[in-house]
Amino acid sequence: MTHQSGPRGKDDFRSERLRLRSWRVADAAFHRRLWEERDGRVPARRRITADGHPTLAELQEWLRAYEPTPPPGLFVVEQVETGVATGYCGLVENSVGRPEEPELAFEFLQEFWGRGFATEASRLIVDRAATMGYEYLASTVREWNTASLHVLSKLGFTDTGERERDVEHGDSLLLRLRL
Repeated sequence: MTHQSGPRGKDDFRSERLRLRSWRVADAAFHRRLWEERDGRVPARRRITADGHPTLAELQEWLRAYEPTPPPGLFVVEQVETGVATGYCGLVENSVGRPEEPELAFEFLQEFWGRGFATEASRLIVDRAATMGYEYLASTVREWNTASLHVLSKLGFTDTGERERDVEHGDSLLLRLRL
């Protein structure tokens, strides 16, 4: 199995409506908006803290240091027509399950929900992962996140039956897709 990716910035790709491109330090404000919009049921470590962390400067530093691991990594999703950043999508290290199965991750600003962007961008990533030699992808989703579960279902992900119990934030479900 091969997992090859080109140099940073060379992996940009698109569909008819969307362009997936590498992160830039200038994306820090957009990235912070995503953090600000997160559902209150998301664990505190993934939301803006009461004292304002992560700050814009902290997110800029994260972007400066970002390495697309596992390849091809995470991408900013922009609308082709306008160049407006709508969300991010890509592969991240598997937090549960099997390390050789990277996780598909996506998040979009609320104003762009319900337009099929998450499904469209995720299809691009799934196709790229298949051409890179991955055999499986995983995804973890809170059981209350029906929109994300719907996207994953449309892509062919199936529930493995594995759950990470979390009374406070809702159980995380592990889904898997054979490529």
